[in-house]
Amino acid sequence: MDTLTHALSGALLARATASRAAPAGSIPRRIAAGFLACASPDLDFVIGFFGPVQYLMNHRGVTHSLLLLPLWALLVSWVLAKLLRAPGGWRELYAVTALGIGAHIAGDVITSFGTMVLAPFSDWRAMFGTTFIIDPWFTGIIVAGLVASLAWRRRRLPALAATAMLVVYVGAQAGLKSKAEEFGAHYAASIGLGAARISVHPQPLSPFNWLVFASDETSQHYASVNLMRGRILPETPDAGFLARIDAAYRPVHAALWQARPRFGTSADEQAIARDAWNSPALGFFRWFAAQPAFDGITRGSTCVWFVDLRFAVPGRDVLPFRYGACREPGGPWRAYRRDAADRATPVD
Repeated sequence: MDTLTHALSGALLARATASRAAPAGSIPRRIAAGFLACASPDLDFVIGFFGPVQYLMNHRGVTHSLLLLPLWALLVSWVLAKLLRAPGGWRELYAVTALGIGAHIAGDVITSFGTMVLAPFSDWRAMFGTTFIIDPWFTGIIVAGLVASLAWRRRRLPALAATAMLVVYVGAQAGLKSKAEEFGAHYAASIGLGAARISVHPQPLSPFNWLVFASDETSQHYASVNLMRGRILPETPDAGFLARIDAAYRPVHAALWQARPRFGTSADEQAIARDAWNSPALGFFRWFAAQPAFDGITRGSTCVWFVDLRFAVPGRDVLPFRYGACREPGGPWRAYRRDAADRATPVD
């Protein structure tokens, strides 16, 4: 989730769980604590200053750990007690702070990026993959709950109702995820990919928009679909940016499947691409990439490039997280990053 949505969800949860016996003056402080605590795990953005690989390896790591949550809640509640001048000190804010950090972790787990909930003891990434990282409907439910809470300040019912609606909404998205997986499995069977791995990823603008993959050892087949749309939307040049993106998600009966090789097309390409992919230099990207695909070979010093098609959102000209391995003749592979201008920068 984006950081603002995290923060707003923390404020909503803080209001929803406030005791009926709590003094009226303590409610704004509690909501502020929930807001700030729920945003706090994203302070790990500073990892990006140490390099792109460090960011990939550690973002949504220790600050998003369920195992470390009690310690983070202690630290954050102590800081917030000073900032918000809580009469009861950190003890007054500890519970709501822990709740806010937990809500942040849950909000990231439902996306497709992955969250290391057992850090630092495991780099396993939990990902339910039901909700896009920026979901206007999810955020809108939260905002509606907070606005209603302002109108009925003495009652927590609006916040409780909005929280319940969020649970129902994510549950409905889980049902849509299952439908997208069924669609992918049907396609894989229709073209003879019996051993294909079906993966689906939520997409922007609508809970009905999905990116569906049928993957095997040599290729990635994928399509952008809208599970409820009955007709193809026109992609006119004068349409707005968001309208053009949404039009790319076609009805399932008219889905346009694309295929990308995992390791190139010719035997020579595949041999060198597999060697680069399996090299120690790209160990971090093998761990990170959910839908890896071959992205070409550049000559001079030989460089083999890969992308993660999980981030192939329509309207995005250049995919993020483009990495590869380069080597001089007879030398070892070294990891490089490819930017939007196709410049290669070493990452070690």
